[in-house]
Amino acid sequence: MSKLPLTLACWNYDRTAALTDGRVSPEGIDLNTIVLDVEETFFRMLRHREFDAAEMSLSSYCVGLGRGGTDFVALPVFPSRFFRHSCIFVSAQSGITTPADLVGKRIGVPEYQMTAPVWIRGILQDEFGIEPASVHYFSGGEETPGRAEKLKLNLPERFRLSPIGPGQTLARMLADGEIDALYTARAPSTFYSEPGAVRRLFPDFVAEEQRYFGKTGIFPIMHVIALRRDIYDRNRWIARSLLKAFAQAKALAQAELRSSASLKTMLPWQIAMLEQTTTTMGEDWWPYGVDANRAVLETFTRYHHEQGLSPRQLAIDELFAPETFAEYVI
Repeated sequence: MSKLPLTLACWNYDRTAALTDGRVSPEGIDLNTIVLDVEETFFRMLRHREFDAAEMSLSSYCVGLGRGGTDFVALPVFPSRFFRHSCIFVSAQSGITTPADLVGKRIGVPEYQMTAPVWIRGILQDEFGIEPASVHYFSGGEETPGRAEKLKLNLPERFRLSPIGPGQTLARMLADGEIDALYTARAPSTFYSEPGAVRRLFPDFVAEEQRYFGKTGIFPIMHVIALRRDIYDRNRWIARSLLKAFAQAKALAQAELRSSASLKTMLPWQIAMLEQTTTTMGEDWWPYGVDANRAVLETFTRYHHEQGLSPRQLAIDELFAPETFAEYVI
C-alpha cells in the first residue's frame, strides 16, 4: 500500500534531523523535507501555502486564527524555543541602562507581529512594568531594506508603529542612534562589527534568563508545525502520526547530546551545559504536547491579545488539531 506523500519545510534543527535523514519515518507518510531559513519558510507558507506542512511563527499563526482564518491547523510540536532577554539591543547613544529607561524610546522591530518581539514586550511588561504601548515602534528590514509585515495589521490606536525608510536598515539605525533599542530574533550585524555603538540591555543574559525561568517556569515557544487545512481535513490521521515522529526525532537528538565518547556538537563543554540544563529545567526541558506547555501557551496568547494582535485571548483548545490533545492508554 502506498504512503501519503507530504512535503515539510523546516530549518535544519538537531531535533528534526532524524526526519530529514530518514532515521525516523512518520507512520503512513512518505515525507519530503525541505530545509529552508525560517524567514523564507514563513513567507512562502503564509503568502502562498506552498507546502503541505511547515514550521510557522506562533504569532503569525495566532494572528490568522484571531481573524477567523482556517488555512492552517497546528501541531503541538515546537521546533524553536528561545529565551529572549539576550535579544534586546540598545544604542550606546540612547542612555538606556535599565529596562525602565525604555519608556518613551524609539524601538526597532523587524515586524511588530514577530513572535520574538511579542515575548520580549510581554516579559518586559510582566517582569519590569514596561507597558507595550509606552514606546514608539519602527519596523523594517534588520539587515536589508524593504522588509514589510507578512500579515497586514490593524493595531489599536494606542500602539505607535511606523515603517522605516525604504533605504534604511534597523541594524544601521541602531548603531547610528536613529533608534534607541531593537527587539529582534537575530543579533544585528552592528552588535559584532561596532561593539562600542551597540550592546545588550542585559549583558549577563544567561543569569537573567535563568532567574526568569526559576520564577515563571516558562521556556518561550517561538514556532509550531502547521499543516495546510485542506490536507489535514482529508487525512485527519496525519496529525497524530507526525506528532509521534517529531517526538521520536527529538528523543534521538536529546540522547545524542548525552554521548561523552565523542561530542555531537563543537561546544567544548557540551556535557557540562547539558547537566546544568537538566538540573535547572528538568530531564525533558523541551517538551512537546499541549499539557506540558499549557502555561507557556496561555501566557503567550495573553500577550498576543494585550499587544493588539488578536481581538481576544485565544483558547488553547482552538490552537491545535484535536487528535493531538490526548494519547491512547492500555
